[in-house]
Amino acid sequence: MTQEDPSGYPYQPYGAPYGEQPPPQYGYGYGYPPPRRDDGPSANAIASLVLNLLALLSCCNVLGLPGAILAGLALSKARTEPRTARKMVIWSWIMFGLGYVLGIGLFLFLGLAGYLED
Repeated sequence: MTQEDPSGYPYQPYGAPYGEQPPPQYGYGYGYPPPRRDDGPSANAIASLVLNLLALLSCCNVLGLPGAILAGLALSKARTEPRTARKMVIWSWIMFGLGYVLGIGLFLFLGLAGYLED
């Protein structure tokens, strides 16, 4: 079975013939490689640490203290144990959110029970 055109000319497929290398990809192999991505959760841990400390100082959020401790520990382990640090940061954010939910719940309870009236 041949691939010839009925007019007698051989069939020319698009692209490179079978077995040849494809053309080089644009932007690949030129210049410097992209910078290495840091897998440590350091930026997330810093944000969690700052917000937990602010919540502890401004709103008397008692769960801000364990959240800040977890964020600080995550910062210290970000380079050596990134998976453990990531879990600590997640728990730090959970403590931050849970503290606010409990604070709002306490405020609503006190308001609805009449303790905030004069």
